[in-house]
Amino acid sequence: MAMLLGKKVGITQVYDESGSMVPVTVIQAGPCVVMQVKTPETDGYNAIQLGFEDVKPSRRLNPAIGHAKKAGAVPKRFVREMRLSADSKEEFKTGDSLSVSVFAEEKLVDITGTSKGKGFAGVMKRYHFGGMPASHGTERKHRSPGSQAGYGTDRGHGGNIKKGKRMSGHMGFVRITSKNHQLVNIDKDNNLLIVKGSIPGPADGYCIIRSSKKDASTEKK
Repeated sequence: MAMLLGKKVGITQVYDESGSMVPVTVIQAGPCVVMQVKTPETDGYNAIQLGFEDVKPSRRLNPAIGHAKKAGAVPKRFVREMRLSADSKEEFKTGDSLSVSVFAEEKLVDITGTSKGKGFAGVMKRYHFGGMPASHGTERKHRSPGSQAGYGTDRGHGGNIKKGKRMSGHMGFVRITSKNHQLVNIDKDNNLLIVKGSIPGPADGYCIIRSSKKDASTEKK
């Protein structure tokens, strides 16, 4: 299973063989350094820790600096652990460098990122509520959520609003995985992945790229 850390560069468009315009996202993927290898003997499970994008040692604490030194690398800005299956036959060594070439045989990828933060939002923007009637008789509460007590109280567990009730609050800035993106092109010289469609997060937002677990053609429509 191919995997890399990367950063969203931006969106653009390309033309396929039939001349149709295809919207694509450009991702700076790798090179990533294997910071640590975890095995069932040492840690109880299989995983590798990848690091992406160098950062000044002065901007990291001594434990992070020492951890990177063990891998023969400088501290990294974006570090994530990637789990491997118990029967994985791939062999990784601490200090190995992974580039976009690991996706040479892949056609579809899953991309995990953090969505854009929208700040505090009301229920009409956050959950697409219809709002209050706009006719005569409604005071200045057209965008209010309406009554919460009828379906909101958690009876038998106190008088508080039960968890999950759709109300105003912080919108966006959550982890999202977008699946089955077609891999349009790979630029090995510049470490770029070009995938079809949009991916979560703003430009310069960090993301995790994995080979897709499920082929889109097998999904039920």
